[in-house]
Amino acid sequence: MIKNQIAYPKIVEQDEWLAARKTLLEHEKEYTQHRDRINAERRRLPMVKLEKEYTFEGTNGSVKLWDLFEERTQLIIYHFMFDPQWDKGCTGCTGYVNALSDLTMLGDRDTTFVLVSRAPLPKLEAYQKLNGWNIPWYSSFGSDFNYDFHVTLDENIAPLEYNYRDKADLEQSNRPNVMQGESHGLSVFFRMGNDVFHTYSTYARGVESLTDAYSLLDTTPYGRQEDFEDSPSGWPQKPTYG
Repeated sequence: MIKNQIAYPKIVEQDEWLAARKTLLEHEKEYTQHRDRINAERRRLPMVKLEKEYTFEGTNGSVKLWDLFEERTQLIIYHFMFDPQWDKGCTGCTGYVNALSDLTMLGDRDTTFVLVSRAPLPKLEAYQKLNGWNIPWYSSFGSDFNYDFHVTLDENIAPLEYNYRDKADLEQSNRPNVMQGESHGLSVFFRMGNDVFHTYSTYARGVESLTDAYSLLDTTPYGRQEDFEDSPSGWPQKPTYG
């Protein structure tokens, strides 16, 4: 047995490589078409009006969920894991934010992206400065927000649920790491008049690829707002950019 042998792809002639690549291309096209169907289904999800008023702390003081939209129609919140007792944020969430690309397209398409954590604002601001981030970050400390959207799990406050699994499902799946404390996720909200609606949330590995403007727009009711997308019936027509 050869120790420390380097693994590498099979070496072939150009014709064999091209045949394999064309087969893979067909599979890639199938994946793209399936992804487009899923995105269209997501745009058609019904939404739920929020009756509870949530309060957050930001750099400009106390604000409501309404204010986080920054007068835009769509709001994407990344639930960043940061327990009030911690001095630093979750390393996985830190990697997620570091992986984010240029998100200016979101603002151009009537969408705002922010971070929300349960740690007090001074801790968030210190960690934000340490990492050189400029994404708006709000504290939900003292609010029900994290519990209602299932990214802080405490059975004494709210029934356990994570990634649409209740306590029994979580126990059966043998995942003790999501039975208590902070978890991560991403939620989308929509504004109509004076009302705010919850349209979508995803958790666990559902978040890991949402690091560019296009994939984030895919989570919203209006999507990318490009010609190849069909708009859900009844939605106001948005400008297209394709």
